[in-house]
Amino acid sequence: METVETAPASVIVAIDGPSGTGKSSTSKAVAAQLGLSYLDTGAQYRAITWWMVHNGIELTDPTAIAAVAGKPEIISGTDPLAPTITVDGTDVAGPIRTTEVTSKVSAVSAVPEVRARITELQRTIAASAEKGIVVEGRDIGTTVLPDADLKIFLTASPEARAARRSGELKGADVAATREALIKRDTADSSRKTSPLAKAGDAVEVDTTELTLQQVIECVVTLVEEKRAAK
Repeated sequence: METVETAPASVIVAIDGPSGTGKSSTSKAVAAQLGLSYLDTGAQYRAITWWMVHNGIELTDPTAIAAVAGKPEIISGTDPLAPTITVDGTDVAGPIRTTEVTSKVSAVSAVPEVRARITELQRTIAASAEKGIVVEGRDIGTTVLPDADLKIFLTASPEARAARRSGELKGADVAATREALIKRDTADSSRKTSPLAKAGDAVEVDTTELTLQQVIECVVTLVEEKRAAK
């Protein structure tokens, strides 16, 4: 009698943590390896920040930000091998990574109306991922997808994170990068709405001494164990 192979169970994975811990590289690789969709939620906050800068919104005024939070149409492509993001039909994958956007994204993303808009978008994308999805960000396990099948919180020392991010930014000053990361951590952890925080039921993985491949293997194992148990 032939055995019929059943498809792996759909699984929603939340990967949170501060910048420079390997979130994006790990999340994309895990999703690709396991045939899951992938969503970079940070790119969505960068996209709405880019739109605000592009349209001359006063970013020191939360009321002005809140008033236009619903205007831009943000579309995220969820293929882990080629993730895309557009704002009102414009490809912004490059422009959202500029230092100008990076320096302003915390202020924009702290506005409750912005978080409500983007959170709703993220939940819709996760719910429509038939085979499952890896969603990376800062408040996924705590706020966006509190019922995720698996929650992972990546950490690393400030020094390791600064060295990695400086490498990504092609020769940026490590000390300055470290200061910028710590400043961003403080802003994200202390905001009133959906702060950066580890969910109580998240698995913490310290990536300081691990290679990217080791982190990927660790997370893949955790996801496979969770899928097998479903």
